[in-house]
Amino acid sequence: MNKGASSTIFNDTFLLETKLANTLYHSYAASLPIIDYHNHLSPKAIAKNTSYDTLTDIWLTGDHYKYRAMRACGVPEKYISGSATKEQKFLAWAECLPQTLRNPLFHWSHMELKNSFGINEYLHKSNALAIYKKANKLLQKKSLSTRGILSSYKVELVGTTDDPCDNLQFHRQLSKESYVTKVLPTFRPDKVFQINDKVSFIQYLTALETAANCKIKTIADLLNALEQRVHYFHEQGCRIADHGLTQMPSSIFLTTELEMEFTQFLQNKKATFFTAPDQFTGVVLLALSKMYFKKGWVQQFHLGPIRNNNTNLQKKLGLDAGADSIGDYPQAKSLAQFLNTLDSTGQLAKTILYNSNPADNEVFATMCGNFNEGGIRGKVQFGSAWWFLDQKDGIEKQLNAIATMGLVSTFVGMTTDSRSILSYARHEYFRRVICNLFAKDMMAGLLPNDEKWVGEIVKNISYFNAKEYFNV
Repeated sequence: MNKGASSTIFNDTFLLETKLANTLYHSYAASLPIIDYHNHLSPKAIAKNTSYDTLTDIWLTGDHYKYRAMRACGVPEKYISGSATKEQKFLAWAECLPQTLRNPLFHWSHMELKNSFGINEYLHKSNALAIYKKANKLLQKKSLSTRGILSSYKVELVGTTDDPCDNLQFHRQLSKESYVTKVLPTFRPDKVFQINDKVSFIQYLTALETAANCKIKTIADLLNALEQRVHYFHEQGCRIADHGLTQMPSSIFLTTELEMEFTQFLQNKKATFFTAPDQFTGVVLLALSKMYFKKGWVQQFHLGPIRNNNTNLQKKLGLDAGADSIGDYPQAKSLAQFLNTLDSTGQLAKTILYNSNPADNEVFATMCGNFNEGGIRGKVQFGSAWWFLDQKDGIEKQLNAIATMGLVSTFVGMTTDSRSILSYARHEYFRRVICNLFAKDMMAGLLPNDEKWVGEIVKNISYFNAKEYFNV
């Protein structure tokens, strides 16, 4: 392996196969700001403008993508999430990275090193310690604090992911500062759907009662509490809701039997909510979606993954330890019923649908087309390639599905969905992929060879569509 800095693939033409692709990217997409409307960044880290002591802190800790790769390389857990020192963990990762060829981690990791630290060489065992020390020294600069990195990427919007019980103190702090980057909360009520775990569910309702300052004894009480939290979030600038589900619930209508069972469940007369947990989710989710419409929010649905498959790993490390995968759940029928129910009463908010299974690309792309309407450009969106799909192949397939089944020109583009402040390199990655894809079609005679015409579409997908859609 040639390890010299001058030999890396991460140059101006990376992912850009032709001169035309290069022109589209550098003239139309590269300099645009970023609207990252869905991520898992810490609002506290932004409010406090957190600085990081080591490359391990900012780059490895909690990154389940890297954790999975390290486990696949046979690295002992001690050097992944365990008791090893930060330096030892970094060196273990550096030894793995050369083995990630053709995995998106190889691209993302080197782009992150180059963009934020100016390190344009392949990371490997021999140069790992020198890179670690150099990056750690650079991390002491203000330009590599949390806000410094957001500024360097020209991030206009950070849409965090927040539980309904959160008091949003750091969002309020940022709002008072008039911080140049908008850091807005996203309403993520997933825990209220976990009724199959009675202990955790009851604990969560207790927290929700405190946050909403009310008692929850019935489904009506629960919906009232959630509506109060929706209103509170709205006052703090929230305009987006998000939900992580395996699939949309198949039953969404409230019945007397469901109301009775819920009351008995809370009164401890039933050990489990065994009759209709799917229906409970459907009733609550439908009511929430109507609240979002009333507030003028955008609602997002991330559908399809099967989570926490490795129970041994979950016992040791807890949830989200890197043992999730693509699920093969049926999607179309329940999704159509849910959207149609809202649309039939004129209460369907702007909606973004994300799938984790590439086999469902065309299903999701065509579903979006069923519920668009005049006056709102791209009202129902097939969201950006997500999780296991947010790499070159997955992005291209998702874009092709939108273009074939709908209008790619109205697409709101990339979002990082990441916990890492360094992951804004993925917006560059995405923009390079779309520019190369459009240029290929132009060169093949499938699109007009009109740089300005296509360039405007590229600009819209990269930035302007999202700016309009989310009313930033």
